Amino acid sequence: MRVSHLNFNHLYYFWHVCREGSVVGAADALYLTPQTITGQIKALEERLDGKLFKRQGRGLVPSELGQLIFRYADKMFTLSQEMLDIVTYSRESNLLFDVGVADALSKRLVSKVLETTVVEHEKIHLRCFESTHEMLLEQLSQHKLDMILSDCPVDSSQQEGLFSVKLGECNISFYCRQPIPQKSFPECLEERRLLIPGRRSMLGRKLLTWIRNKNLQVEVLGEFDDAALMKAFGMYHNAIFIAPSFYANDIFADSDIVEIGRLDAVQEEYYVIFAERMIQHPAVQRVCNKDFSALFSSPPKSRPEKLFQGYDIKRSS
Repeated sequence: MRVSHLNFNHLYYFWHVCREGSVVGAADALYLTPQTITGQIKALEERLDGKLFKRQGRGLVPSELGQLIFRYADKMFTLSQEMLDIVTYSRESNLLFDVGVADALSKRLVSKVLETTVVEHEKIHLRCFESTHEMLLEQLSQHKLDMILSDCPVDSSQQEGLFSVKLGECNISFYCRQPIPQKSFPECLEERRLLIPGRRSMLGRKLLTWIRNKNLQVEVLGEFDDAALMKAFGMYHNAIFIAPSFYANDIFADSDIVEIGRLDAVQEEYYVIFAERMIQHPAVQRVCNKDFSALFSSPPKSRPEKLFQGYDIKRSS
């Protein structure tokens, strides 16, 4: 069979049906009627002399021929989108930059990283979206985001066309309201209920592993992805909570919140993730080329020693 002069509109509609999983979903995405989509798919099937879909329950899944066609269509339309993105970035005077931020990260550190994307001589329209690492990767793959800031890297062998660069890592500390617990660190964590980052985050999983390895009998009151919410909840319930170590001499310096222990073995990591098409984007280049070592370095403990009577906070693990 020889196919020439393929109607790429038909192929585009087919591609959308595969991605959306239904004719109705594709019709909504393309602002067309389901009847129009169905007619276009039928015309493509006649052109290719084969069925592209088969029924599975109430939905549609690609047939063997459909899977083959989709693989090529996906590459074609992905490349075309990349081309349009690059042309748009080079022509727009007001550079649109969509960034996804993993909800587990410290927003104060994220804001410092994002400052790098903005320069005086360049007009840029920055849009930030917060979600899980997995959801952000999916949106990046679908060209809905230009860059991601996350707590773990991407596996380029599994995520073709995506790359990650480590920006830095910071120590984390345990905090609570005064009066401080009586036991030394880390046994003091058993005296009050504990708040930790969600276990779906890399930091949350590391902390749970560290707690198990230390054989600590802690009571986890809750898991939070947002540091500000964790702090507020911890203050109200007089619980111990987690935050980057630099909070001790910065955000919490003028409050009654006390750093009761610091971990060097467990750190929160920061990565920038981007698609191959974004390598030449000026904002991505600025983030990747910036030295953030000063930002992520942990400050010395500056609280008066009397606040830590009975503690050995110099022990980090």
